[in-house]
Amino acid sequence: MNGQPLTDQGPAATAPLRLGTRRSALAMAQSGMVAREVTRVTGRPVELVEITTYGDVSREALAQIGGTGVFVSALRDALLEGRIDFAVHSLKDLPTAAPEGLVLAAVPEREDVRDALVARDGLGLEELVEKLAQSGHTARIGTGSPRRMAQLNAWAAALGTAVETVPIRGNVDTRVGFVGSGELDAVVLATAGLNRLGRGAEITQHLDPALMVPAPGQGALAIECTAAATGLAAALGALDHAPTRVAVAAERALLGALEAGCSAPVAALATWRSGSELLLEGVVGTVDGATLLKMSASGPLVLDESAEQHAQALGRALAARLLDAGASTLMGERAR
Repeated sequence: MNGQPLTDQGPAATAPLRLGTRRSALAMAQSGMVAREVTRVTGRPVELVEITTYGDVSREALAQIGGTGVFVSALRDALLEGRIDFAVHSLKDLPTAAPEGLVLAAVPEREDVRDALVARDGLGLEELVEKLAQSGHTARIGTGSPRRMAQLNAWAAALGTAVETVPIRGNVDTRVGFVGSGELDAVVLATAGLNRLGRGAEITQHLDPALMVPAPGQGALAIECTAAATGLAAALGALDHAPTRVAVAAERALLGALEAGCSAPVAALATWRSGSELLLEGVVGTVDGATLLKMSASGPLVLDESAEQHAQALGRALAARLLDAGASTLMGERAR
């Protein structure tokens, strides 16, 4: 940093940095983590500025109100209007199109990518389904994600059984509360979110990505600032984790090439093999699980300035294969 003003605004560089965040408990926990790290690397105090997004106040299904961007646009508006200096998002909430006037300053190291089951009686998924089937009942599993519904239904069909996937919304307390009240037998949430809230002990099973491929960018955070704030962007870059940034670039390129949002059952996970090869898995299916396309691609990658571009090319190539195999038909109009 060498004395360069972090916000490129001279004396303003001594003032607290304003971090924009959603008001949910999870968003506040994530932003608090980032705030502490920013203070550590910059020596600057950071204050949280709570911003309500449309996705936070609407009770409609995400697919009906515009998908991922509903949690992001208010924060981006605050950045562009100068009301905050930088923002923290769950990376899976970011639209794939690059925003004008903003930069992705950092992608910190990813948390656990897996989905997690929180079930009654401390049961795992297979135990839960079998126990209820023996008593003549179908397991009712709540999730707000078509991606999870598709893979849960496909898993059950492969075992010759069935589950009832129930669409839900709300914060972690609300979702887990459905299990405690007996309204649902289980819910599926992101492991990363539960861990960040200190609630990992409530997980009854981590769902292996072989069963449940996560959402593109799941477990990762995104730190955005304005393109004009070059000093701040450079400082925030100290929090960037290159292996994570490159992996999620591949996942998001696949998602962008499919032209899909959260309304489509799309999953993607990029993992490093021996630190020099990137393996990308992609899934597209129908919500009922009747059809599930699952493909993978891999390629050697060196973590240099061109790594992100190569990762994006890998994502687009896998998306093209999925489209050739019929993904556009499965996803309907959104993929055309």
